[in-house]
Amino acid sequence: MSGTRQTAPVHTRDQLQRQTVRRLVFTQAVGAVGITIGVATASLLARDLSGSEMLAGMAQTAQVCGTALAAVLLARLMAVRGRRPGLVLGYLVGAAGSALAVLAGIVGSMTWLLIGAVLLGATSAANSASRYAATDLATDANRARSLSLVVWATTIGAVAGPNLTGPSAALARRLGIPVLTGPFLLGAIGMLLAAVVTAMVLRPDPLLAARELAEEPVLTGVRSGPSWPQALTAIRDRPVVLAAIAAMSGAHAAMVAVMVMTPLHMEHGGAHLEVIGLVISIHVLGMFAFSPLMGWAADRYGRGPVVIAGGLVLLVSTMLAGLSPAGDSVWITAGLFLLGLGWSAATVAASTVVADEVPLSVRADVQGVSDSAMSLSAALGGGVAGFVVALAGFDILALVAAVLALAVLAGGWYVLRHARVSTG
Repeated sequence: MSGTRQTAPVHTRDQLQRQTVRRLVFTQAVGAVGITIGVATASLLARDLSGSEMLAGMAQTAQVCGTALAAVLLARLMAVRGRRPGLVLGYLVGAAGSALAVLAGIVGSMTWLLIGAVLLGATSAANSASRYAATDLATDANRARSLSLVVWATTIGAVAGPNLTGPSAALARRLGIPVLTGPFLLGAIGMLLAAVVTAMVLRPDPLLAARELAEEPVLTGVRSGPSWPQALTAIRDRPVVLAAIAAMSGAHAAMVAVMVMTPLHMEHGGAHLEVIGLVISIHVLGMFAFSPLMGWAADRYGRGPVVIAGGLVLLVSTMLAGLSPAGDSVWITAGLFLLGLGWSAATVAASTVVADEVPLSVRADVQGVSDSAMSLSAALGGGVAGFVVALAGFDILALVAAVLALAVLAGGWYVLRHARVSTG
């Protein structure tokens, strides 16, 4: 193990924090566009390359698995080198994955598409890590708000990305490549832009600056030993962190399970594609647009109450979704909006608990484990959802999601009783 000390920061902590959050909001928005632009066509491209509708979801599954793996690997790099190198690498690997997806469409290879999707997961992991980077220099009184602003920036990408599908198709036709690869081409450009901007503007590195201000050694060599034992030991020593990770994972699994099967539930009732798209857009709005409100509430009233509120909203949303008839209805629209809102509350507040409770020396590693757990829960939730609906129906899937919402409530109750930061 070797270590050197950074030059002492010139600016005050508050100035550095405001500067860091502004820059992370911009890079998060750009990176999110790169990820979301391919969502609308990924399953279609997978279907065409595999020749089977049953395999259409394989690209998304591969990307989620890639995210889970990349979350831990990028966290290891960040723990040693700081946030900036990890975020830049995540965007660059994602750009390479998007380029491979274009190549897969050109040569007609499902294998290359799946490899590209796994690499694309690195950008998803980088986007998730950005929210934690916003907390490195924050105080107890504004940590949740800082995190939530970066989560909110995802709204820009979530809205802009799918709307670029048309222009990207036109670009693909002009270049003489398959139309469905156009979004991935633009996505690669967006991720490269996010990497360049992050490398240029995220200075000083927030994690290294926080360690400097806390008078902790800033490691520049490769730390001996694997990171998993260090992270798991930190989680074991702080059960409230485990409760927060469980709440996040439960909320994520419930949200993904219901969300991915809603289009099919609506289609079975004769809903038009435009209406289905509108409902999903309203759901995404609930996920991201109100995250600053969740951050303010977590700082003002405490992390535990907001996690509990998120669990309650998730419980109501699953009841509304489960009771909604197939097709287009006010109930399914309200249920999906509240599903996103409950996810937002639980995720913002629980993520802040992880940042609150874990020492700087192992914070990045623990956050990587947390994001990996969330991604794996999403993969499990999305994978099981189809079987549940096929065997028992959408209403039973909603009931399963309600059980997960109860797990979120349990995690929130533990956080309420044991979190170090109760109010701002």
